[in-house]
Amino acid sequence: MGKLIAAMNMTLDGFCDHTAGIADDELHRHYSALLSSAGTLLYGRITYQLMEYWPTVVKNPSGNQSTDEFAVIMDRSPKVVFSRTLKTVDWQSARIATRSLEEEVSALRQQSDDDILLGSPSLIVAATELKIIDQYQLCVHPVIAGKGLPLFKNISDMTFLKLVKTKTFGSGAIVLYYEPIKK
Repeated sequence: MGKLIAAMNMTLDGFCDHTAGIADDELHRHYSALLSSAGTLLYGRITYQLMEYWPTVVKNPSGNQSTDEFAVIMDRSPKVVFSRTLKTVDWQSARIATRSLEEEVSALRQQSDDDILLGSPSLIVAATELKIIDQYQLCVHPVIAGKGLPLFKNISDMTFLKLVKTKTFGSGAIVLYYEPIKK
């Protein structure tokens, strides 16, 4: 059975801000590999709409190989969007969730042994509360934003994690791989 992986870029002071990270070639290659190994990406509406940028890069490549390859992988990766307001999605590889997060994850796990990626702060919080995340991959960028959306906003229960691996990038960003400690 594949893992449910919470993958998020964040600043050193704990904020999720896609404009504050260092999106260089090395980081794009890292996320291309992660997306390639996953079966499905789960997004909330806001993150999904931010990601709708990538089909424009597929249609009009940037000329940067790692960026363009990431765009192609992102474009073709299956996506499930959790939204109360969206009724349709234009991206061919996306669909609106018709079940709860827990039910959707359970169904995806039954369909495939591929990993499932959570890529939205709200879904990471919800899945943390449900205690269904198998691994957190937090890419911490060497940036202090000072404000923004905190990743673990409104968590009600303490969760203990075990650091299982790290990956350091030339930019100074570091991915921290954590697994929940089952009690």
